Order: sequence, then C-alpha cells, then structure tokens
Amino acid sequence: MISKPIWVLGAGQLGAMLKHAGMPLALDVRPVDINESTAPALRADDLVTAEREQWPDTLVTHTLAQHSNFVNKSVFGRLADRKTQKELIDSLGLSTAPWRNVANDINANELRDQLGERVLLKRRTGGYDGKGQHWIRTQDDQVPADWQGYAIAEQAIGFDEEISLIGVRNRAGECVFYPLTLNLHLNGILYASVAPLARLESLQKQAETMLGKLLNALDYVGVMAMECFRVGDQLMINELAPRVHNSGHWTQAGASISQFEYHLRAVADMAIPKAQILGHNVMINLIGTEYNAQWRSLPVAQTYWYGKEVLPGRKVGHINLVSKGAQDIRETLQQLQSLLPEQYYREAIDWSLKALENIE
Repeated sequence: MISKPIWVLGAGQLGAMLKHAGMPLALDVRPVDINESTAPALRADDLVTAEREQWPDTLVTHTLAQHSNFVNKSVFGRLADRKTQKELIDSLGLSTAPWRNVANDINANELRDQLGERVLLKRRTGGYDGKGQHWIRTQDDQVPADWQGYAIAEQAIGFDEEISLIGVRNRAGECVFYPLTLNLHLNGILYASVAPLARLESLQKQAETMLGKLLNALDYVGVMAMECFRVGDQLMINELAPRVHNSGHWTQAGASISQFEYHLRAVADMAIPKAQILGHNVMINLIGTEYNAQWRSLPVAQTYWYGKEVLPGRKVGHINLVSKGAQDIRETLQQLQSLLPEQYYREAIDWSLKALENIE
C-alpha cells in the first residue's frame, strides 16, 4: 500500500499527533512549519489539511492553502472569524449566546442595554486560551477604541457546565461522534476533561443533531469540535473548531480510534467505524510546568510531552488516564496531585475527582 502524502499546515503538537496517528495506517503525514524558508514540493494529487484554523500569509501557508486538494479550504476562514461563525450558527437556527457586532463606534452602554449587565468582547480573529477577550461589567468599562470593527460582543451566559462534542464526517456524509466530554477551564485555558459520563447521555442526541447540522451544512470532511454551555437540559454553542481539539485528547488512550486517526481516515477516504470507548477517561493538560519523570511511573496514565519551551500559560503536554475502574483513576489523580504545582492543579484534580464521584 502506497499512500499519497497528507500535508499538514502547521507543525505544532496537533500536527505531531496527526503524524503519529498516521503511522499505523501507513499514511505519509507531513506537518510543515509555517515559517519554513522554502515551500514544500506538492504534487497535484497530494492532500492538504491543517492543525489550525487561521494562519499568517507566508511562503508555506500560501503554497498549502492554494492547493486544489486543501480539504475544507472554504471552511477555515468562515469559522476562524467569530462574526461569520456566529452568523452561520444563527442561520441554521442553533442556540448560541446573543451577540452583536462591535462596529460603528458602538459603546459599552449600548452593548449592555442590548445584551445585559455583563458583556464579553471577543476579537473576531485570533485569541485563544483566554486571550483576545475584554469584559464589560461596570459603568467604567469601555470598548477599546482599536476593537471597533474587529470584535463581537456576547451576552455573558450563566451556564451550569462546559461540554464539548467531537465528531467526524467523511465525503459520503457519514458522521460519527464520541460521547460528550465535560471540561474545566481556568483563566480561559482548558485544564481537565472527563469522558464519558452517564449523566450526560441525555444530552448526546441534542448535541449530535447540532454538530451534525453544522458538518452537513459545510460539507465538512474530518474532525470538528463543538464547545457548548450546558444551561439546564439545553446546550448552547460557545465556539467551533474545524480541526482536532484539545478536549478530544482523551481519545488517544481512551478509544479504539482516536480523534487524530479519525481525521486522517476521513481525509484519506478510509472507513470511519464507530470507536469503542475503552473505559473511564480523564485528561489533564500540562500548562507552563516543567517536565517531571515521575509522571511516567503513574498507573493507568499516559504522558504526552510536546518538547516545547516551558512558558507561563503555555500548553506543553497532557496526561491521559484511562481505566475500566474509576477507582484506579481516582487513585492515580491523587498521586498526580503531589507531582504538579498547587496553583490551578489542585482545583483541576479536585474537579476531576468530583466528576467521578459515585462511579465504579
């Protein structure tokens, strides 16, 4: 079996994990650093995908993004811009936070009159892990002058929980979804995910209908993530990511087919059978913390270290915990607590333990 190359726009940790997932499939996956000084030599029948939804115009990105087999080419710009993403969600009649475009010198008082006492401004492009956001909560808070025309404003939602759904769609229109994932964000950064949870099963069909509608409307191929707020028994879309996603990392250890493998299977026109879930799963992100070799000694845990420079607030790895017995995971989480900085991680691990309460 000789496969045509699958080029990945971007060579960060997602690109590396796509490359790794391609090996058992005998797929030639080639992540490309967007700042390389020479352009990759693509053939006409090569395939192109991306580990990110937006990128600067460089020699590499121009070469890859202009290729005729760049999968989902028309989708990235539409979803990378929060304004056009919101417009798409609205056009499909799907639930999302009430919002307004920040333009024409609209001021904070007008936004609060229209959206409520607490308003969150988000840059239309860029901004991730809590960056590119600005709160309007009081009479003294103003719209930054240089955000006019470059941001949207959202009504702050009093949600119960944050949940995500990872799904995959192939060119034939077949869709497969993982169980819903419960997520914890601290300071806008994902710290922990837990899946599957029996108490979320009642929301699964609702979530699949929402994401399926989006995948089909976009004629999308590959993996997409839908981040939602749970408000009672209803889901409200927060943001969409047209790529493999941090909240799906648990599938590397916890499912018979990971999100990375699913994405490649769809892009390469391979079968996408429903994955078997292998047990209870917790994913802990490693953020701005130095490598600790003792992580490798933890039972039911797999450590993924990205080899990046450690900087405050930067994702440098993650740990997946999986077991058919939830007690195994609880015990490992308690051991892990002493191997991570107390700030944020005490809360993340306590939250994970609470999510697993009364589960055998």
